[in-house]
This record gives sequence, structure tokens and C-alpha cells, in this order.
Amino acid sequence: MDEESEHSLIRIARAQGEAEAAEPLDLGRRVRELRTEKGWTLEQAARQAGLARSTLSKIENDQMSPTYDALKKLATGLGVSVPQLFTPMRGARAGGRMAVTRTGEGAAHATATYEHELMAGALARKRMMPYRTRIRARDVAEFDGWVRHEGEEFLYVLTGVVRLYTEFYAPVDMRRGDSAYYDATMGHNLVSVSQEDATVLWVTSVE
Repeated sequence: MDEESEHSLIRIARAQGEAEAAEPLDLGRRVRELRTEKGWTLEQAARQAGLARSTLSKIENDQMSPTYDALKKLATGLGVSVPQLFTPMRGARAGGRMAVTRTGEGAAHATATYEHELMAGALARKRMMPYRTRIRARDVAEFDGWVRHEGEEFLYVLTGVVRLYTEFYAPVDMRRGDSAYYDATMGHNLVSVSQEDATVLWVTSVE
């Protein structure tokens, strides 16, 4: 996509999360997450930490505040530092989230070279930005230099044939079902080389 379009879309995705406040840490839930991530039962985790099973159960259920000595034992047993016990897991969120975007219902954003349809617009604080794009450009000369931005990008061809230009690799022609994953700080541009406008699915990291 052209650079101004790319950066404006990323700004939109980031702005969606600005009003959402961080959740307070639940130590009990954090300990339970660390334990279940390892696939351990209460008995196994308590044994690793050198604590009584009942003590660990009370910590997980917020029925007691552990002493610093107990926190050190717990952290050692779980293979983390004490500060990590008070750091929420990245992306950990109870209840799950989901957004369904019907065909044609995504937020439209057209440029001289592309027609974008931003999906999952109802979700705030997304770590990736999915969008369907119709490729209008037919020549790399239509772009004002390389597009480059922070993060990584995944490209999947839905219809037609596209040519992916990148800063450090030879151009690659891609057909329906072909995909590419690349470092988005590397210059990149995409054009359609089929008679009709090609369409692709793009997923861009926004954090």
C-alpha cells in the first residue's frame, strides 16, 4: 500500500485502544496462569515451590496474602522472578474476544493504488490489524518510494496475480493461495499483474 495509507491505517488501529484502561493485577489469577501454562496440578506446583498445597490453593483463590518468603519460593518453583509474579501475562484476558466482519461491512479506506476494507474494527487494543485489499496499482512507479513501517506483515493472495516488490529480494509473482511473511521495516510495494484487480488479505502487527 502507499505509505500514507499504511501509516493512517496503523494509526486507526492503535487509536482504537487508547480509551481502554489496563486491568488491575490479580495475583491469584496470575499464579494460576503460570501454573496451568506448565500443565501442573496444585500438588505438583506446591511441591516445586516447597509450599503446602493448601497454601498455594489459598493464594490462587485470593484467600491469603503470601509473605515475601512464600513469594520467593513460589517464584523459584514456577521458574520466574518475584517481579514477574506481578506482571500480567502478555495478552492474558479472561472471557476471550471475538469480532465477526461480514463481507462488505469492514471500514473502507480507498487510495489511488488500493481499496482497503479494515476488519474486526469493533475490537480495541488489537495486536494485529487484518484487512482485505483490492490492488489497483499496475506499476511500482505509481508509488512514492518504498512503504516501510514498524512490525511484521503477512500477505495472502485471494484472487488474481500480484507482484511483491521488496527492498532486499527480487520481485516475486504470487497467485491465489500464495502467501508471504516479511519484516515490514523492509521497503515493500505490491501491484496487480493480472487483467483484473487482484485482492489480498493483509495482516499487520500494530504493537
